[in-house]
Amino acid sequence: MKISTVKEFTDEKEQRNRPQQNDVDLDKVVLEIIRRVRERGDEAVRDYTEKFDGFRLADLIVSPEEFAEARSLITDEFYAAICKAKHNITAYHEVQKERSWFINQDKGVMLGQKVTPLDSVGIYVPGGKAAYPSTVLMNAIPATIAGVRRIAMVTPAQANGKVNPHVLVAAEEAGVDIVYKIGGAQAIAALAYGTETVQKVVKITGPGNAYVARAKKWVFGDVAIDMIAGPSEICVVADETAKPAFVAADLLSQAEHDERASAICVTTSREFAEALSKEVHAQMEQLDRKGIVETSITDNGRIIVVDSLEEAFQFVNELAPEHLQLMIENPMEQLPFIRNAGAIFLGNYSPEALGDYIAGPNHTLPTNGTAAFSSPLGVYDFMKKSSVIHYSRQALQDVSDDIITIADAEGLTAHANSIKVRKADENA
Repeated sequence: MKISTVKEFTDEKEQRNRPQQNDVDLDKVVLEIIRRVRERGDEAVRDYTEKFDGFRLADLIVSPEEFAEARSLITDEFYAAICKAKHNITAYHEVQKERSWFINQDKGVMLGQKVTPLDSVGIYVPGGKAAYPSTVLMNAIPATIAGVRRIAMVTPAQANGKVNPHVLVAAEEAGVDIVYKIGGAQAIAALAYGTETVQKVVKITGPGNAYVARAKKWVFGDVAIDMIAGPSEICVVADETAKPAFVAADLLSQAEHDERASAICVTTSREFAEALSKEVHAQMEQLDRKGIVETSITDNGRIIVVDSLEEAFQFVNELAPEHLQLMIENPMEQLPFIRNAGAIFLGNYSPEALGDYIAGPNHTLPTNGTAAFSSPLGVYDFMKKSSVIHYSRQALQDVSDDIITIADAEGLTAHANSIKVRKADENA
């Protein structure tokens, strides 16, 4: 695992982030998929599934019988673990729920905010290189808590035409209303615009591959989206109190997601950096997904040596990583220095995998530096707000001249007139 300085890493990152021709080519493919799904509906969805996944679907909707079969295929241990995760995720997200509020500001004036759950949401759950029942829980449970009326889920089917049973059981436990056996950009287009079978939604959430991410970008505006998720990221800040074996394991846990995943350690110790590099390669040899991990670590993995924790935190805030682990002495005391990170894990015994599955906070997190301005998925993403305004006749009279003055200054005489007619109406 390459050891470098902050400047060397920054220079490499700028080179990688330059626009590439394949981005343009990707958009051409995605836009064509969206166009065809809008025009041809289910037929286009089936055609693209056959083209990309190698089989043609007879039924796009998971049947009750398939849900029942999924229950019979999972182990008791998996079901118990899913139930524990559901409990923790629910408890954490219940605290996030916002409620309507109203205030009486002045005599005759009532102002407020009405909080309303979204009518419908579509959840995308990847199903290519791995199955992700945890992603089902992290997306569906907040939507359920928010009170979303209809929760639909799309996920690619396996070669046998069925959805992974672990994913289906998680969907049933989390309150998903309907599951469609489709994936890719065609699934995003179907959720955004509807087909003969797929009912359109008002918001789409959940991670996916590059095609899914670009499709979400292009349908945004016609529907809402949570974020455009990029490859997984982890950044570990480690001092001499950290254990190389722990840090290596945590870096590799993200590298196994995808060849483009990013695993970075920032350390104040050159000795630790060298020990970590050896540990990463030793552990890598034992992993089932070694090929993916090796590419990720070689291309995107870095150990960065800095002179101080202050320099480390400055680097972290500029990087704004998806996952940040502070494996340093007294991490809670250093927490105020972190401004930009999707999820922050404190200490040697709070690995990123804990947050992925069981702790409770959401694992759908901002990537690619967007943690500088955005937040983890939460209940708030499945609710919207409406302003509420009520003025009595006298309260309006008290401010009418001010409104007319501002409206006249903007040249909006109809605005001003809507106030004047009320001032002139003695019987109002």
